[in-house]
Amino acid sequence: MSHARFVSTLLVLLAAVAWPARAVGQGVPVKLASVVPAGSIWDTELQRLAADWKQVTNGRVTVTVFNGGAQGDEPSVLRKMRLDTLQAASFTVVGLASIDPAFNVFNLPFFFDSYEELNAVVEKLTPVLRKRLEAKGFVLLNWGHGGWLQLFSTKPVSTLADLKALKLYTAAGDDRMTQWYKANGFQPRAMAMTDILTGLSTKMIEGVPTPPVAAMAFQWNRHTPYMLDIGIGPLVGATVVSAKTWSRIAQGDRAKLLELAQGTEKRLQTVVPAQDAFAVLMLKQQGLTVTKASGSEWRQQAEALSATMRGEMVPRDIFDMALRERNLFRQRAPAQAIKFT
Repeated sequence: MSHARFVSTLLVLLAAVAWPARAVGQGVPVKLASVVPAGSIWDTELQRLAADWKQVTNGRVTVTVFNGGAQGDEPSVLRKMRLDTLQAASFTVVGLASIDPAFNVFNLPFFFDSYEELNAVVEKLTPVLRKRLEAKGFVLLNWGHGGWLQLFSTKPVSTLADLKALKLYTAAGDDRMTQWYKANGFQPRAMAMTDILTGLSTKMIEGVPTPPVAAMAFQWNRHTPYMLDIGIGPLVGATVVSAKTWSRIAQGDRAKLLELAQGTEKRLQTVVPAQDAFAVLMLKQQGLTVTKASGSEWRQQAEALSATMRGEMVPRDIFDMALRERNLFRQRAPAQAIKFT
């Protein structure tokens, strides 16, 4: 081999070896999608996070936020993440459970009685759920708090029989949850979250489990003049980034980015519960009628409904861990049901 060819080959080999080191920490563009409406508290926090990430990394990481379902519903966003068309997303439980069914633990009806109880269980489950996400190629950045699910409906509901008579919204792409509803006597109507308003206006659905602040933000309240005064459960979400993208961010930057994401989580923990309570007051002024749950059947059936999800919708070990931590919390501080109205 000539000296010139040897030098040329050596340079190519050195470039190949050095490339990964140069790639990490260079400009990393991140496209982040969510279904939250523009201008909402959740969107404001995502925009703030994007600005903070850019500032703290001196532009090495830039985040573009696509809100309002601009990139499609959560199953569509997840597909795009796997294709690297999108690199991050703020998912509700629907999207998270599509990655790993363990996140269905936050879909258990009437399982949690308060935000304090929820936060205590989330803290204990986070290390396990983080590892499950990483095994699927995703990195947990922060939890998001969507509020507490109440039933908004086109007609008054006060009994479990009333609820089972409703055409009830459930998320498209989660066939197991749809089948669970049917098996327990409900009438689910699966559709994309972005189609709820159309579904209500065309009477395809008659009831939507949603936090009050979301009902107002998405204007679903225009078609649902009734709200059942019983907390179904928290709407839990999380912001995740693909492991592939995360690996391209310099190690020294990652800790800073996670710290900022934790700040987002803490602010939502504080602001969202207060916003939900305020939203109910505002909606009442706009004509919302709040109905009271009657009979003891609601709480009596809560444990039975949850138990049907153990091992089916929620892995047994995750269900048992959540139940243990919830009960331990109740032993330390007796649970107090949240008052929304």
